[in-house]
Amino acid sequence: MGDSGIRINKYLAQCGVCSRREADELISKGLVTVDGVPAENGLKILPGMAVAVKGKVVSGVDKKVYLAYIKPRGVVCTAMKKDERNVIDQIAYPIRITYCGRLDKDSEGLLIMTNDGDLIDAMMRSRNNHEKEYTVTVNKAATEAFLYGLSKGVFLEELNVTTKKCKVTRISDNSFSIVLTQGLNRQIRRMCEAFGYRVRKLVRVRVMNVELGELKTGEYRELTAHEVEELKKLCETPHQSPAVTASPQGEA
Repeated sequence: MGDSGIRINKYLAQCGVCSRREADELISKGLVTVDGVPAENGLKILPGMAVAVKGKVVSGVDKKVYLAYIKPRGVVCTAMKKDERNVIDQIAYPIRITYCGRLDKDSEGLLIMTNDGDLIDAMMRSRNNHEKEYTVTVNKAATEAFLYGLSKGVFLEELNVTTKKCKVTRISDNSFSIVLTQGLNRQIRRMCEAFGYRVRKLVRVRVMNVELGELKTGEYRELTAHEVEELKKLCETPHQSPAVTASPQGEA
């Protein structure tokens, strides 16, 4: 850490507590203390200082852990104990880890779980256009116009934003895959609702280079060294936003 210390939000991220952004929120809410005194944003942590989050002392940095976890439907991406089905308790990993990129309660599929705060921050920078792929089942036949409309970008009135262009590929009469490079709140559900569709099932099957594979719901596995290396390389390199790749005929 060195005599100059390390900013407290980075320290908490490196300890696998949360991302730097989330650390700033915890500090602002008075939930972080240093040597028993409420911390301030920008504080430098020096060796020997006792850092606690919500009254629990944060120990030193554990060995870096990188997991692929298949979140079940109904499990919430939060560490709050008040929710009985929070993702941290569900995975019950012996080392403190957290999720990178939320899936909403009604969605399921791939989550990257890690205690590498720097990786979490890099993966969550939307300007880098990191790909996440989903399979979606809707409540009625997906028309060619609907799929093409999704691919070229959708204005979401509630968020006052137009989604980025994306790749959409038909799977069956009422299901398709979609590759996003942004993570707006309930984005896919809102996009479908804009066309009068309702999502019945939403599964994330890929995050950048990491795929769902043969894992079953509720299971997890350690990422291979190659997967971690590639993941970090992708995080270092911003990618171009994809062009519209679904034609009016629904071809990807």
